[in-house]
Amino acid sequence: MLRISNAVELADWEIELHPIRAQGAGGQNVNKVASAIHLRFDIRHSTLPPFYKERLLALTDQRITQEGVIIIKAQRFRTQEHNREDALARLRELIREAVKQQKTRKPTKSTRSAKRKRVDAKTRKGKTKHLRGKVTL
Repeated sequence: MLRISNAVELADWEIELHPIRAQGAGGQNVNKVASAIHLRFDIRHSTLPPFYKERLLALTDQRITQEGVIIIKAQRFRTQEHNREDALARLRELIREAVKQQKTRKPTKSTRSAKRKRVDAKTRKGKTKHLRGKVTL
């Protein structure tokens, strides 16, 4: 059971966890022990509320396939248990970030004094550059 929020939980049958061999350096251990975890979660066939599904499917994340399946590969740790916890934590965080309400941007205007200061600074800079020109005698 993976708890996303107080009201939303995912059952174990919804999340597929497959042990695989990790990539990269690690000596003999990496060649014979399946310590990495391959997590698959089908958004469309899950028991998530419709709002969660819509927000997840609208994300442009490389971990979400065209078919609406989240694929997470966890191989950060040396043990399978740590990688399993890491994969589940990353899935939980992905779902939470997808449903987080974005603050609406309120367009602001520059103050009158800020505009005046900017124009004055431009004028001063222009005068300085004008003085760098050729000197006529």
